[in-house]
Parts: sequence; C-alpha cells; structure tokens
Amino acid sequence: MKKTMTFFSLKVGFIMFLFCSCKVPGSKMADRNQTNKVGVEWTTGVALYSFHKQTFVKAIAMADSAGAKIVEGFSFYKLGKEFQDTMMGALSIDGTKKMKQLMYNKGITMESMYVNGAKNKVEWEIFFDIAKELDLKYLVCEPLKDHWDMLDSLAGRYGIKIAIHEHSKELSAYWHPDSVITAMRGHPNFGACADIGHWARSGLDPVRCLQMLRGHILGVHLKDIETFNNPKSRDVMIGNGVIDIPAVFNELKSQNFKGMVYIECEYNLDNNLTDVTQALKYFDGLGKHNVN
Repeated sequence: MKKTMTFFSLKVGFIMFLFCSCKVPGSKMADRNQTNKVGVEWTTGVALYSFHKQTFVKAIAMADSAGAKIVEGFSFYKLGKEFQDTMMGALSIDGTKKMKQLMYNKGITMESMYVNGAKNKVEWEIFFDIAKELDLKYLVCEPLKDHWDMLDSLAGRYGIKIAIHEHSKELSAYWHPDSVITAMRGHPNFGACADIGHWARSGLDPVRCLQMLRGHILGVHLKDIETFNNPKSRDVMIGNGVIDIPAVFNELKSQNFKGMVYIECEYNLDNNLTDVTQALKYFDGLGKHNVN
C-alpha cells in the first residue's frame, strides 16, 4: 500500500471470525470457515487497496468473486459514483449504512483498517471510535514516535490493537523489524502488520523478519516482487517472484499464527481479479501440499 495523507473518519459494517481450509492450487476455492487438515488457523482475505482503481461496489463484487470474505479497508479510498465520489473516511451516516449493507449482501466483513494522517489525540480518537463501531481487531498504521505512549493508552482503553506496518526503507521509519520491536517495547497494545513484499524490497529476508516478530504479528500483507533489494521492484503474481512463499507459509504455520493474511496485489490494477483469485488459491493450496 502506498501512503496517502488524506484524513477523515470512516464507518463501515460488521465483523465475523473465519478460519481457513486449503485446496490444491487451481481448484475451486476452499471454504475458509474450516480449519484445514494441517492445522493452519489463519484467515485469508484481500486488502481493498488491491482494487483501489475500482469503485467500492465493484471492489466488493471482485472480492466476493475471488472467494474472499474478509477485507481490509483504507481510509483514503475514493468510493465511486454510488457514493458521490466520497472518500471512505468522509462518509456520512447514510453513506456508511449503504456501505455496510453492500458488504452484508455479499457476506463480506472488515477486520482491520489502514489509517494515516492523525496529527493529535483527538484525531486518533476519531479512528478508534470508528474501529469500535466496526468491531475491528486492529488499526494498521505507521505512527509518529511522539504518539506511541498516547496510542498504546488509547488502544488499551478501546480494546483495539495497533498493527505497525512496514513500507520499504525509502518510505518508512518502520522498514526493519528492529524499529517495530523498539516501538512495541513498553507498549503491550502494539503489534506488527508484516508486509512481505516491502521487506524484500528493502533487502530483508521475509522469513527472518517473521521470526524476529514471532508472537507479535497481527496481520500479514502478502505479495511477491520481481527483484530483491530494490525499492522500485514491481509486484508479480504470487509464487512467480523472488520471495520464497512456501517458506513464508511454513514459518507462519510454525508460529501457530491465527491472524489475517491479506493478498495485496499492486500490479495489473486495471483488471487484477484473476491475479487476486489465483494468489488466494496458491497460498491456500500450500496447506494441502503440506509444504516443507
């Protein structure tokens, strides 16, 4: 996900908890309400940033078609003509109800939200109020160091975690797990949103990074890239790039990870439904193969 500084409030729908089962790649999508036979208990879904060139109505239809029933929102999403081109974070009460109903009609829920732009406690409280209404598990963000103590306190009060996201090293202070670990120290309500692709862009081994953050990972942004240690490296179809995706799968399994794994497809953005669908199938299929 690329950073955007637009800041508004966001109110969306319901939440439900799903566990994933796995199927052979290329086969019909598995029912993710079941835990698979190799004991994997995370849930796969899609980050709506994958469809950010589409209207919200079309993006939800695409997520449903791909087999994803959990999505991650983002506050600066321009929702399209059905919402008078309003940003997701600037919806009226009526607009929020409409968005909730559209997701409900597809059996889709939102578990987390990427947010940014909050400059002070009052603005952060707006995000937490939204998250509380949505029953979100965590907010994904890259907070200022001066906000750490205040955010940890708010997270504890609201019962909603902070998942620190890592953009690549030219964009984020949190590009290396060491910086995330530093932020988490003394802040029990902080965790990590592990972005596999950005780690590889920064020249880091994603598996080693996952190991460093063991026990603190709230969610994963799963992508694959063309070249290693190149901040400008393009995304490619998951399984076709330089990242050892089976090793990532095995590491999450070894950690008994039970959070969200979001496919985040940042290539072929004008028509990437096939790419997202195949990425979900590929990652789910690794469980059936019991990769080692």
